[in-house]
Amino acid sequence: MTTPFPNPTRFLFFTGKGGVGKTSTASATGLELARGGKRVLIVSTDPASNLDTVLGTELGMTPTPIAGVEGLHGMNLDPDEAARNYRERVIGPYRGVLPESSVASIEEQLSGACTVEVAAFDEFAGLLAGSEMADPFDHIVFDTAPTGHTLRLLQLPAAWSTFIDENERGASCLGPLSGLKNQQERYQAALAALSDAERTTLVLVTRPEEGALEEAERTRVELAAQGVENQLLVVNGLFEPTSAGDELADRIARVGRAALEHMPEPLRALPRIDIPLKAHNVVGLEALGSFFEGEAGMGDADEAPAAAVGETYPGLGVLADEVAADGHGLVMFMGKGGVGKTTMATALAVELAGRGLPVHLTTTDPAAHVQNTLGADVEGIRVTRIDPKAETDAYRQKVIERSRGSLDAEGLALLEEDLESPCTEEVAVFHAFTRVVFSAKREIVIMDTAPTGHTLLLLDAAGSYHREMLRNAREGTNVGTPLMYLQDPAHTRVVLVTLAETTPVQEAAHLQDDLRRADIEPFAWLVNRSLAASETSDPVLRARARAEAEEMKNIQEHHASRLFVVPWSAEDPRGARILQALAGAA
Repeated sequence: MTTPFPNPTRFLFFTGKGGVGKTSTASATGLELARGGKRVLIVSTDPASNLDTVLGTELGMTPTPIAGVEGLHGMNLDPDEAARNYRERVIGPYRGVLPESSVASIEEQLSGACTVEVAAFDEFAGLLAGSEMADPFDHIVFDTAPTGHTLRLLQLPAAWSTFIDENERGASCLGPLSGLKNQQERYQAALAALSDAERTTLVLVTRPEEGALEEAERTRVELAAQGVENQLLVVNGLFEPTSAGDELADRIARVGRAALEHMPEPLRALPRIDIPLKAHNVVGLEALGSFFEGEAGMGDADEAPAAAVGETYPGLGVLADEVAADGHGLVMFMGKGGVGKTTMATALAVELAGRGLPVHLTTTDPAAHVQNTLGADVEGIRVTRIDPKAETDAYRQKVIERSRGSLDAEGLALLEEDLESPCTEEVAVFHAFTRVVFSAKREIVIMDTAPTGHTLLLLDAAGSYHREMLRNAREGTNVGTPLMYLQDPAHTRVVLVTLAETTPVQEAAHLQDDLRRADIEPFAWLVNRSLAASETSDPVLRARARAEAEEMKNIQEHHASRLFVVPWSAEDPRGARILQALAGAA
């Protein structure tokens, strides 16, 4: 078959809330374009990419042919590798010219998360603006990170172009912004490509769920404001029961229909493609080849899922028991976008507040859905967010006020100019994160984190700060850094949230490896929205439940010292009543 996208442009951006199926949709689109005779490059801009798994090919920073499909190539825009390459481009000319100590100083300045962002953006802009790497391809399909990270990426061409235009002194030759000035034309070309409807299409991928549709509408508005107006809507995971009498199946279908009926009108007005819910994981070329078709081959509908999954594993209420017993500490919910971190964090907060305990519920996610999930204020819960814009504005003002007594007017003007760099946000957000981590010494803090890649950049900043503090500490001085508190199991419980599906489990396993390299040992894994822990007779749902039970067995045997499971709830997980029911489910 051919791709359902009419007159596909050269650049196709697939974006949306985590877990809606961006990688599957982007990969299936690229596959069909290639089978139609086009040369196609699929690029993941997600720091936590699973494109390798879906395409069945190990990918790197250069286009890699996908075996069995002529004309199809894949590539991971790996932020860490991009940063290494970027650092070498900046540092290379100074090796053998400057003293080793000066070169080491440059390397230190280029070691932070800001450099990672700049470098990844530099690679991304090159593909849009036209480069030798991009030239051979008729279509470049971007599989992007969850919405908050993607909005940041797509807004960077304008942000960096503006900063370079207004920074009359030029970027420091020794800092992360080194080299940006001579790339100004490239960034302006990238911005032009994004806003050209003849060259770029933004594909908003969503599910028939209220929250996902709201996220799609927010993205539509924000990127339209950036000039990206050629947009198309994909509704993935549409479900209709195949037989009557299954309460769970009926509720899932009913909730999905209601969400679509009430979607925002501007979103409804977009061209739309519907994709049915699959009974299987969309991994491998065979599954991708039937992605845009109806479901088939579900196996024996009478075959039961693994028995009593809901009775085998404890629910969120058991975690609440342990947190309540301590009376303070930090619980961080981490994982791939779309697995339900916000829901689980908010449900735990509601359960603890229902026991009469004061709780500080916060989020590092730029999308910031905590308050929306909670609904009305709940007694005993204080809700905050680490808002990048607000934190950056406050940080700039604090630095300027602190420097007024030591700088003249020209010095203050130069400082204000430097603080306009997009990199300032990294520092400001890290300061806010540090305050929250330390506050858990005296209160219960439940933290909903951003999707994996964004969170790892934040932890990378914590590691850099930790190393700097230890390097500068006087002998015999007690030093307490945020990383030390994250490494302390008496202070911090890290809960890895996943779905019982192949790619989210692999992503959680990779995240666990990254955390362990930072000497942070996850406290537990939590499988959310488990059909295997629910009761259903629908053949599609039962097929998914059987696959889930196998994944949970895999998690317990190979990854998690402890595993919590929360059953699927067809109700929209918002409001104290529904959230507390989720927490109380055993």
